[in-house]
Amino acid sequence: MINLTHLYLGGSPQDDNSCDHDGARIPPGGNAERKPEVIWNLTRRCNLRCAHCYSDSEPRGYAGELNFRECKTVVDDLARFGVRNVSLSGGEPLTHPDFFAIARYASERGLPLTLSTNGMLLRRAAAYSLRAIGFSYVGITLDGIGEAHDTFRGHHGAFEGAVTALRNCQRVGQKVGFHLTLTSHTMDHLSEILDFIEVENIPSVCFEHFVFCGRGAGVQLVDPFWVRAAMDLILERMKSWHRRGIKTEVFTKGQPADAAYLFLRLREENPRRAEEALELLKENPVPRPGDTIAAIDSGGRVQPDQFWQTQCLGNVREKPFSQIWTESQDDLLLGLRHLGSSLRGRCAECDHLEVCGGGLRVRAAQFHNDPWGPDPECYLTSEEVLSHN
Repeated sequence: MINLTHLYLGGSPQDDNSCDHDGARIPPGGNAERKPEVIWNLTRRCNLRCAHCYSDSEPRGYAGELNFRECKTVVDDLARFGVRNVSLSGGEPLTHPDFFAIARYASERGLPLTLSTNGMLLRRAAAYSLRAIGFSYVGITLDGIGEAHDTFRGHHGAFEGAVTALRNCQRVGQKVGFHLTLTSHTMDHLSEILDFIEVENIPSVCFEHFVFCGRGAGVQLVDPFWVRAAMDLILERMKSWHRRGIKTEVFTKGQPADAAYLFLRLREENPRRAEEALELLKENPVPRPGDTIAAIDSGGRVQPDQFWQTQCLGNVREKPFSQIWTESQDDLLLGLRHLGSSLRGRCAECDHLEVCGGGLRVRAAQFHNDPWGPDPECYLTSEEVLSHN
């Protein structure tokens, strides 16, 4: 994630976690010195049927998922390898019969944990268990207010469930926030969503840029013009909140160009802060799939991230994740780790490559059938692409 609040508005040095991902702090140093964050989809089963689901999950069982013993083996390997964070996801991870046992074991082995959930099963007792286990952050997904959320999620009462889950976490002292995907549906309700976040004093919100895979492959790509307009609306609301003492932290995820755009805005509005933000971004680069982000699906397949579902680097049933990640000679994986020599088109020419890291490669692969082509959702203008100096 990119922490827009601290990059754009400033903060004390210890608060300037400019590019943390789901609550996990990225240590300084080059990417080669870092272990990845692992997004682990414990199950494909889900109690909802969302229009944009990247795993095309449904309320049913799926064959071939890792059993509890196999999950413990994965945990042991991830702990020995020293991964930066494990984000438990799905499907809906709380539908997994061994969810709390796996999470508790992972915590005992010293793994930092975060959770992505739709909130429908996150009652007070579950929230207390998450806090007791030691989850650093819980992200609850949201796509609109009231009926707008329910319709998109395919379930009446989904909005009430998400809000109740957030409040349950707050009551037990569990760090929590909402995660929203910037689809055309969400953008139609963005002002209303921001109003709700303000009125309800939501502590944290992350806007995730859309990636069209799974069931989401049928969702229309958002025109970059409207993505930019949404970012402008979010940034203006952030400034308003800052002036009025509202302390909601705002993050984005899934579009590294946000970092470049933020720098360009700051250069016009606050040149001194622009330089400070640029240094923070250089010290803490945007997390990159295949490099500082990895994924394990419910059947044990290792992927560059959760959206690269057609790209299997190996299976933890056959070889430990640590070996797959460090020994793979997969051409795509190697290219993702050395993007400067792989990119084509405007991403290769962009003056902001050091900050952006080349956009999201999986979106280029889905749109152009070329993982090294330009990111189709980059909303920088041609002039901005060449405007760093």
